Amino acid sequence: MVTAIAIDDEPQALEVVRLHAAKVPFLDLKAGFTDAFEAIPFLQQNKIDLIFLDIKMPDISGIDFVKCLPTVPMIVFTTAYSDYAVQGFELDAIDYLLKPFPLARFLKSCNKALDHKNLRDGSGEEFIFVKTGYEEEKVWLDDILYLESDGNYVTFVLKNRKLLSRQTMSDSLRMLPENQFIRIHRSYSISFRKIEKIARNEITIAHFKIPVGASYEDRLTEIRARLSKN
Repeated sequence: MVTAIAIDDEPQALEVVRLHAAKVPFLDLKAGFTDAFEAIPFLQQNKIDLIFLDIKMPDISGIDFVKCLPTVPMIVFTTAYSDYAVQGFELDAIDYLLKPFPLARFLKSCNKALDHKNLRDGSGEEFIFVKTGYEEEKVWLDDILYLESDGNYVTFVLKNRKLLSRQTMSDSLRMLPENQFIRIHRSYSISFRKIEKIARNEITIAHFKIPVGASYEDRLTEIRARLSKN
């Protein structure tokens, strides 16, 4: 089940989302808000997987609203203005619905959200799509050795190649199942499956020596505990 809310300053637009959502069996639309600020306490008190979010609103844009959230759920932008598409995808939105959108197009967004949630929970397919510029490349989880971040860019180091994506490490980890990947440094996250050697302050994966940050040393205990169960 995907839990969601909708935010749009137009009540009629919210009603369209509500009617569509009622026909999607795995979607639970918890609430709708015409004022984005009224949604903040709800998000603080409830676990929400997905927000259907209008972009052009009077007090704050949907894009600025996302930037203000400490924890960002999956986002599907809903708008009548196609000019915002690039900005929306730069914020790692999973989809962009151009109003007026039919049920079939809405369902496609919901399926994307379900796939992302299943992957995060470790119950979905064993691949993700990584944004590289304006394209998305399919990446099998088993091919990922580790991730290296540099500011707002992350390099996915794979078995036979590297992919550079414009996103933060936190954004990247939200795409990946928690039971398979772990952050061990401000700039590095690794795959449990690929660990070859554990030392006091570094981990070896495919002959790459990856440092363990001083503030992440407790992760070594977690890593050893998880590996001992396998």
